[in-house]
Amino acid sequence: MLSTVIDLLAKGSNFERLIYGLWITIKLSLISAGLSMLFGIVVGMIMTIKNPFVKFFTQLYLQTIRIMPPLVLLFLAYFGLTRIFNLHISAEASAIMVFTIWGTAEMGDLVRGAIISIPKIQIESGLALALSKFQIYLYIIIPQTVRRLIPLTMNLITRMIKTTSLVVLIGIVEVLKVGQQIIDANRFDYPSGALWIYGVIFILCFFSCWPLSMLAKYLEKKWA
Repeated sequence: MLSTVIDLLAKGSNFERLIYGLWITIKLSLISAGLSMLFGIVVGMIMTIKNPFVKFFTQLYLQTIRIMPPLVLLFLAYFGLTRIFNLHISAEASAIMVFTIWGTAEMGDLVRGAIISIPKIQIESGLALALSKFQIYLYIIIPQTVRRLIPLTMNLITRMIKTTSLVVLIGIVEVLKVGQQIIDANRFDYPSGALWIYGVIFILCFFSCWPLSMLAKYLEKKWA
């Protein structure tokens, strides 16, 4: 059984192709997560503004993204925009755009929750010390928000790595697509190859996400 897996992975450049496919998945995830964190912080701060119009539009954006399946957004971005506006958008650019929009909504809501969880007495104390609103954000709100956000951000990145497997449906050759190609090319020589290839993909994805999950748990315990 183990020899079958080794032989299948060693055949040609199968294992190297799987690693490269995993790199494509991680690259798309990290770029999308980085942009999501940047835009999500801004959106989260906007969400805390006590204005009915701001609240309406931010909630509309958040709920729309949460209700809409990411796969539908991928198809809209990759197939819809190209036909409606006659644009040439690569599959990777479409994927990054969609996962950034999705991640920004999720990150924005995390930032909003982290900010409003800070006791009001701390903000009032800052005002009593004659601190400006900028100083209150800089010295009181932002440091505590970051501490609350880091574990949650790790979980968001993990979710994004798993969700980016959907990009195979718009033609991106990532780890799942590579695995399917290997299975199809060796279906006669290795009839049970699908089990072992998907098992290897599971292990690769597990060890890509597991360190982030462990880091999130460690930070939660340290900052509890």
